[in-house]
Amino acid sequence: MVFLSRAATRRKAEQGTRAPGATTSAADTPASEAAEPLHVASRLHAFNRFELKYLVPVEEAAEIREELAERMDADEHSPVGGYGVWSLYYDTPRLRFYWEKIDGLKFRRKLRIRHYGDPDGVTDGSLVCVEIKQRVNRVTQKRRITLPYGEARRLCDGRELIAHSPGESAFVQEVLDLIVRLDLRPTVITGYQREAFVGRDADTGLRVTFDRRIRGRDRDFHFGISTPENRFTLPPHMTVMEIKVNERTPHWITDLAARRDLGLVRVSKYVQSVEAFGLAPRSVFHVHEADCPPPFTADTADPHQTADPTEPTTPAATGTPTVKQPLAKRPARHDAPSKAGAQ
Repeated sequence: MVFLSRAATRRKAEQGTRAPGATTSAADTPASEAAEPLHVASRLHAFNRFELKYLVPVEEAAEIREELAERMDADEHSPVGGYGVWSLYYDTPRLRFYWEKIDGLKFRRKLRIRHYGDPDGVTDGSLVCVEIKQRVNRVTQKRRITLPYGEARRLCDGRELIAHSPGESAFVQEVLDLIVRLDLRPTVITGYQREAFVGRDADTGLRVTFDRRIRGRDRDFHFGISTPENRFTLPPHMTVMEIKVNERTPHWITDLAARRDLGLVRVSKYVQSVEAFGLAPRSVFHVHEADCPPPFTADTADPHQTADPTEPTTPAATGTPTVKQPLAKRPARHDAPSKAGAQ
């Protein structure tokens, strides 16, 4: 995000770069639009949501999915076993977006390129989403444009103005302005397997996702690379369960969380990856392996569990480096805005 030196100037600039259809409150977004699956047909898409996150063991996540199936439908784009989600995050050389998250700024942004499905065989013609995810107080807002991968790379890596329609102009210009003004660069890639459910009847604005096998890397930033150096950035026996609603959380969902003693967690896949690879010191958003002990040891692991040949099976796969390394020095923050200016 482009933070200017004065709050009033920033607010004025923000109003001027807001994409068509983007709003500032969840109540302003039609339920049919907000509930639209992540796989979108339109090139430009925007929606607002409230998000609640829980960290649960994979075994319990399976039980919860069975319970949700009684009241929710599987997302039409979510086959049995789920689908892959791969995101390339951009940040400044001094990790401005990372520090905005750590500092809990009420207004913050992240820029990413996202691919849905298996990354193997991704070419310049494969469709991806260039997305700005921002937080305004407690509301998560997403705006994105669907592009061929080659065009997305020209925009975000080549810093070139790509061909676009008049309705897409504000968003494309905003992305380009963020990249050039803040000198954004590829920082980490995150990937995971997602299963998604959508509400029915009165709960059409409800979406629940289960993300497992959460991995990442701090190099090899092309999605289609044949031998990526991925490793787990969250314990592989844990699942991130996320409840996403337009306005209110249905009472039966809160009852389910209370009955299972689920506790809200502050976890960010981007922050987790940054810290897992030693790019910044670990923070309150970091999930420590000691807080999530596996239900079994390597000696008693399920022999039927299938390993991913592209990922290591050493302890490094759980986010702990094979060779103990000192944490990276905390980056200087000369480009980080004050909280007052950001608000």
